[in-house]
Amino acid sequence: MLLELPLAPIAKKRDIRKTSPDELKAFMVEHGEKPFRAKQVTEWLWKNTAATFEEMNNISVATRELLDQHFVINGVTVQNKQLSNDGTIKSAFKLYDGNIVEGVLIPHDTRMTACISSQVGCSLTCKFCATGYMDRKRNLDAAEIYDQVVRIREQCESQYGTPLTNIVYMGMGEPLLNYANVVESVRRITAPDGLNMAPRRITISTAGIAKMIKKLADDDVKANLALSLHAPTDAKRNEIMPINEANSLAALKEALQYYHQKTGRKVTYEYIVFDGFNDGLDDAEHLLKISKWLPCKINLIEYNPIENADYQNAEADKITAFHKYLADRGVQTNIRRSRGKDIDAACGQLAVKEEKTAA
Repeated sequence: MLLELPLAPIAKKRDIRKTSPDELKAFMVEHGEKPFRAKQVTEWLWKNTAATFEEMNNISVATRELLDQHFVINGVTVQNKQLSNDGTIKSAFKLYDGNIVEGVLIPHDTRMTACISSQVGCSLTCKFCATGYMDRKRNLDAAEIYDQVVRIREQCESQYGTPLTNIVYMGMGEPLLNYANVVESVRRITAPDGLNMAPRRITISTAGIAKMIKKLADDDVKANLALSLHAPTDAKRNEIMPINEANSLAALKEALQYYHQKTGRKVTYEYIVFDGFNDGLDDAEHLLKISKWLPCKINLIEYNPIENADYQNAEADKITAFHKYLADRGVQTNIRRSRGKDIDAACGQLAVKEEKTAA
């Protein structure tokens, strides 16, 4: 009687975009390929944004089959998208493991901006944010962040016939709690053998992680920095952003001044104006004091309400008066109008909807 031997376990394919150039070169040599094939493959993955090995048409079929036997490309796909009457496109991106994140294309007269996510969910529990009511499931890797930009760039060129000009890390998650992958994605996006976008066109937005702001400066990360401030005092900020309890305004002041001293860059303060909470001229006076910490600009942002929270957008005349108070005192201040009001515009809304649909 013949005994059946157990089948050898099938090796799990590795995501090829998580291999280093040296590792890929060593793989090629080990399998009898020329070392320069590694550079060709890398160019296909990052510069030409290939989603499959079959697309790599200057590489032999045998080599492509070899790659397919050992590696996988864990790409990001568009599961659902919504087109607003104002031209905003919001996408639910499906990851290889079935998780969903969001990205938004925001068209403007002078720029086309991609707003991208850095985490699946978020751990910061900001009271006004739909993502804050989701669990943080995991960090995105650099390639998944990169792919969001690629998909939104495709939408931009297809819908508007114009190139993508700006990127903001203001989607789901806290970028500085996924520091290594965010920084690597910026490097890939700005690299000549990547998307070759200008660093000055990229902004990383943080809810305020003081020690990581200093690390951005120490590492000389080539991107702009924005602080999601949203309240001008510790008491009010603690109420809506629990992260402030461990990263007070005093700690953020020190970190931001350190950042400016080392990089010479301005910082942008993002400030959602909530009705009856932080929209008074006394709040504007507190914000004026913060504006004197270092060279900065302030974006006053209209709020997109969510069903989990009771916050509402401030009245138009209140926002106008708030803006005038700061501008009259020499502060560079812009009003960012709410976009996509007719779709699931608030950060996290579409992802929550897609998760509920899947469930």
